Amino acid sequence: MQSIAVFTLLGASILWGLTWLPLKFLHEQGFNGIAITFLVYVIMFAVTLPTIWRFRKQIAGNGLALLGILLLGGGAQLAFNTSMIFGDVIRVMVLFYLVPLWGVLGGRLFLSERITPFRWLGMGFSIIGAFFVVGGMNAFYAPPSWIDGLALLSGFLFAMNNIVFRASPKIPIMLKLNVMFLGAAGLSAVVLSQMGDEVIPQVSTGTWGILLAFAIFWMLLANLGTQWAVTQMEAGKSSIILILELVTAVVSASLILGETMSGLEMLGGALILIAALLETLPQKRKMQTHQNGEISAL
Repeated sequence: MQSIAVFTLLGASILWGLTWLPLKFLHEQGFNGIAITFLVYVIMFAVTLPTIWRFRKQIAGNGLALLGILLLGGGAQLAFNTSMIFGDVIRVMVLFYLVPLWGVLGGRLFLSERITPFRWLGMGFSIIGAFFVVGGMNAFYAPPSWIDGLALLSGFLFAMNNIVFRASPKIPIMLKLNVMFLGAAGLSAVVLSQMGDEVIPQVSTGTWGILLAFAIFWMLLANLGTQWAVTQMEAGKSSIILILELVTAVVSASLILGETMSGLEMLGGALILIAALLETLPQKRKMQTHQNGEISAL
């Protein structure tokens, strides 16, 4: 079972790292950036809707936690997809990978988790790395873009969503995922209504088929695969494997889009990567079970 979980998580991490490809493709074909998130998550919510009925008795007593997942998880998905569609893939992924920093701080504030020396060091590397990625001292003269802000926001929201997942072990994972899908669709609908953007574009039937396949055979499988796999292995091992998501995004964007980073940005990215690795060390011996499972990747 361990080997199956490892290969499943490797596959899911690669899917997450390549998510930018269909997102940017669908946008280029005529889908509005926000509408892509709305449509994809409506489809995933519809496919997993039976879980609402199956676990309906769990909803009433866990309204606050599910509301948190709806807003935090849904907001994270919307912010990440939007920044990925409109931004530089490598830069967005690096800034998103500040998730360990937010997770450590949130765990301390809301779950009273101890901050170990390795975690303090990782937090320092994360902050310095993010400062380098957004331009170092130049950030004081030319502030980061709104896309940088969305990338940072997506990482923060995902970390907070993970904390809600850990704090509500009695809620079935499938119910949490379904509520997160609903949150992403609902928040996207709110943004679309405020912007007045088109939801249903004039695109070919084939393009609609690609969007449908992306939702069911890519995003849904990536979500379910990641969630199942991380409950089958040690948290430290799963966290290390999930870093493949960042590596996949960086390598693929470099090869396909020709994206590059400056020396300062690469140094910042290296510090953030080291921080992510350090975050796995204090949890090396802890076994992550279905009862304390959390979404560890996008």
